[in-house]
Amino acid sequence: MVDMDNGWQKSARAWIADMGEAGDFGRRYVLDPVMLPRALAHSPKSALDVGCGEGRFCRMLKRHGVEVTGIDPTPALLAAARKRDATGVYLEATAERLPFEDASFDLVVSYLTLIDIPDIRAAIAEMARVLKPGGSLLIANLTSFNTACAGDGWIKGSSGRRLHFPIDDYLKERSVWIDYRDIRVVNHHRPLSTYMKLLLDTGLQLTHFDEPAPIAATPPAKAASYRRVPWFLVMEWVKPV
Repeated sequence: MVDMDNGWQKSARAWIADMGEAGDFGRRYVLDPVMLPRALAHSPKSALDVGCGEGRFCRMLKRHGVEVTGIDPTPALLAAARKRDATGVYLEATAERLPFEDASFDLVVSYLTLIDIPDIRAAIAEMARVLKPGGSLLIANLTSFNTACAGDGWIKGSSGRRLHFPIDDYLKERSVWIDYRDIRVVNHHRPLSTYMKLLLDTGLQLTHFDEPAPIAATPPAKAASYRRVPWFLVMEWVKPV
């Protein structure tokens, strides 16, 4: 069993309840409308979901005929994934040591998992290694502007109105405990340049970059905060043939 001192095993039940089947607000209204079409754009036959959690995105891809393998280091989340998808392939493993041969997958997905990975340098190299030539690495991540808030979140006035979102020590890589909705886990802050340099070093080529806003049908009050702060980014990197 992987060392679970990052809070995920203890937070698994709360995480599963928070996700439900449709995902939380950010996934449902901001990221899914971008991530799913991009994942399917090149008609991948095989996909690896790195940090699959309870398997929600794996199930979404499977419904479109993709043969998906999910890996995660958290046993409780894998148990939930297997319960919801009895025919799925869900393995206990870390992103830093993927148990697959070189060039095994048409598509590798990291859906809000880079912030959870301690050794991001090893993980990005591994994701590039298992990708087939011509295949895509599709990434959704919290923006580094977001993670540079050091877990403080919105600064509010005396009336409770959200005033601004703080950024501090942007260039300093660090880990911090994050608490929300009965979930307490470790997140890792890194400047965007760290991710970009590591991805470029693999030889992958950037073909898509976006900071998506909530879709038009989003509940207006909730959407407003996501438009004030650059919450997420989406990148697609292709392995040269």
